[in-house]
Amino acid sequence: MRPDLILAGAGLANALIAIAVAEARPGTRILMLDRATGPSNAHTWSFHDPDISPDWHRRLAPAIRCRWQGQEVRFPDHARVLRAGYASVGGEGLSLLLAATPGVTLRWGAEIAALDGSGVTVGNGERIEAACVIDGRGAMPSRHLVTGFQKFVGIEFEMDAPHGVARPVIMDATVTQQDGYRFVYLLPFSPTRLLIEDTRYSDGAALDEEAIAVSVGGYAEAHGWRGREVRRERGVLPIALAHDAASFWSEAESGAVPFGLRAGLFHPVTGYSLPVAAQVADCVPATRLTTDAVFAAVRAHALSRARDDRFLRLLNRMLFRGCAPEDRHRVLSRFYRLPEPLIERFYAGRLTRLDRLRIVTGKPPIPIRDALPCLRERPLLAAAS
Repeated sequence: MRPDLILAGAGLANALIAIAVAEARPGTRILMLDRATGPSNAHTWSFHDPDISPDWHRRLAPAIRCRWQGQEVRFPDHARVLRAGYASVGGEGLSLLLAATPGVTLRWGAEIAALDGSGVTVGNGERIEAACVIDGRGAMPSRHLVTGFQKFVGIEFEMDAPHGVARPVIMDATVTQQDGYRFVYLLPFSPTRLLIEDTRYSDGAALDEEAIAVSVGGYAEAHGWRGREVRRERGVLPIALAHDAASFWSEAESGAVPFGLRAGLFHPVTGYSLPVAAQVADCVPATRLTTDAVFAAVRAHALSRARDDRFLRLLNRMLFRGCAPEDRHRVLSRFYRLPEPLIERFYAGRLTRLDRLRIVTGKPPIPIRDALPCLRERPLLAAAS
């Protein structure tokens, strides 16, 4: 049966589209295609409670692996517990939620040979057409989007004894700084189950997985934790420094609708993708379900967000271009001394003008002489062209 909607890729962003469309438009036939042989449990997507709407809290509830009240950050000069709730969705939970979503057919092992606004051709030559085609197959390099990189390797351990971590530690920057800004991220899924993730904000995308895994093991050993590895995840995420969104979307015209990381839709500073994907997924069932109509709706949202995110990209340029790699942790440490409501709005992508002023006033995060060359993003875009 011909589908109404084709989603290329079965990652987070497309999964949220399927969930939103199935709820808003019962009876819609949704086909998801992915080249993987089956669902993966090598992903964890997290969010702060204020990041998403009540509707998305409800929709994602069956897929939540763990929820915590509060989180903390640690730096060499201070530590702080933040009150906002925090939750994580795992790959297994998301797959189960998709399997229970009416109207969704998921085909694994489907290598996409060609893709356009009216359909896809899979590796065996089969052509499948639909009124709406969305491409969410992950980030693609673009001369209109200049990035740094957030690289990580996370290992989930079943510890031999309780680890004693009471809540998520979203940044432990007390570790030795290397390869840019380095911190460790901790998620305590049970008294003995702990995800330890070593993260670097780096200028280059090269990921030495085994070397970082050794660092994860060293962190565990330094805390007296012993256990067995049960799961591993890895990734290289873009951190936006400069973005010409209008040119980016002009080049995508007449094709499938780009979505998620492929469309540059992520939090520019943190790389968090779930809250942004949830917001944009709501655009899809709110319009006519054709490639052209959805393209226009998602493009309008993306252009608006790109304008709103200009300040966040400035912060990234100050961090990556105006600050020595070994000193980047000082910028983050200063940020986490700011008022907690501001920090919550920062993660949710809803900074006010007063918030922006508060972030850059007082003692500057970097010297003025180093900040001035970072003000404009056009030179970075020109260099990438």
